[in-house]
Amino acid sequence: MARDRKIRLGIIFGGRSGEHAISIRSAASVIDALNPEEFEITAYGITRSGGLADADGVRAMLPAPIRGRVLAGDGLEPAQACMRLSSGGAEARRGARRPPQIVFPLLHGPYGEDGTVQGLLEIAGVPYIGCGVLASAVGMDKDVMKRLFLQAGLPVAPFVTALARDVPEKIGMLQARAEGEFGYPMFSKPANLGSSVGIRKIHGAKEFAPAVRHAARFDRKIVIEKGIDARELECAILGNEDASASVVGEIFPAHEFYDYEAKYRNPESRLEIPARLDAAQAEEVRALALRAFHAIDGSGLSRVDFFLERGSGKIWINEINTMPGFTPISMYTKLWAASGVPFDALVRRLVELGEERFRERFAQTVPDDGPGTERA
Repeated sequence: MARDRKIRLGIIFGGRSGEHAISIRSAASVIDALNPEEFEITAYGITRSGGLADADGVRAMLPAPIRGRVLAGDGLEPAQACMRLSSGGAEARRGARRPPQIVFPLLHGPYGEDGTVQGLLEIAGVPYIGCGVLASAVGMDKDVMKRLFLQAGLPVAPFVTALARDVPEKIGMLQARAEGEFGYPMFSKPANLGSSVGIRKIHGAKEFAPAVRHAARFDRKIVIEKGIDARELECAILGNEDASASVVGEIFPAHEFYDYEAKYRNPESRLEIPARLDAAQAEEVRALALRAFHAIDGSGLSRVDFFLERGSGKIWINEINTMPGFTPISMYTKLWAASGVPFDALVRRLVELGEERFRERFAQTVPDDGPGTERA
């Protein structure tokens, strides 16, 4: 494919959150998997302190075998610039004849997956892949997410929310409330984090306070949820208003639950795609996944996680992930591969969806002389 026919893809990775390393793995997986004859990739690294890395810093963040496959970007300049996002370097402008046509913000957790970077890209007029500001913010905050799901009539397991600042003085009241509303076992987790960072399973009263204090280290809000004896299912979403749901997959964690170690460090964890469900169960999961996606006004992609309760067979929505991982073991890409959409085609479709949403978004911009421009 000729150079000017390549998809010019920018990838933002790294970030300030506790999922910095996972973001790097996601970006490296995408870069390694894409055909350089079809994609011209410019990589933009966000350091752990939140700064935009210079070209040398970008190279240092990426694994050595793939450094030669990307242009090291140190600034973003859209084709029709509203503003330029830059650390002051010039390599990106020298190395790439034209700026990326679209950006893939492969950032996980706060300061990236939560709508902050999405808002910055919208202000700058840069098209990007994935959910917009609202859906990204709601999808990151498990408390707001669950309340929105409940308002939409979706099945959400019982939970209570607390502020981290209240934990030292109100831990006893919080424990009494959780015990009274749903009892043990239960889970405590930071409201705004992913990859199971900060999550602990609470088996009994003695474990409650240490687990909640642990979650409070990671976020200003804590969610405490009823523990459900269940199978863990996941479904991937692709699209905008007319989104589609993938086949359903099941997780078999190596540990008691799918914690950080089980996800990324224990090879005994495994995925099964498709999950062993009857047709009615699979269809219910897919339908609920789409409803959850539209409930937060999702776009582009998401992965929705479920519990299938043993005994009752009831399906509960656990959470939605608006920027799921793209590592070699990630469920999102595996689910779409099993649904007939290989990796390259998946990225191409995500580019199309991002550009579509960008055109729609900017078509709604009110002109300078439009209604409401006059002020009293």
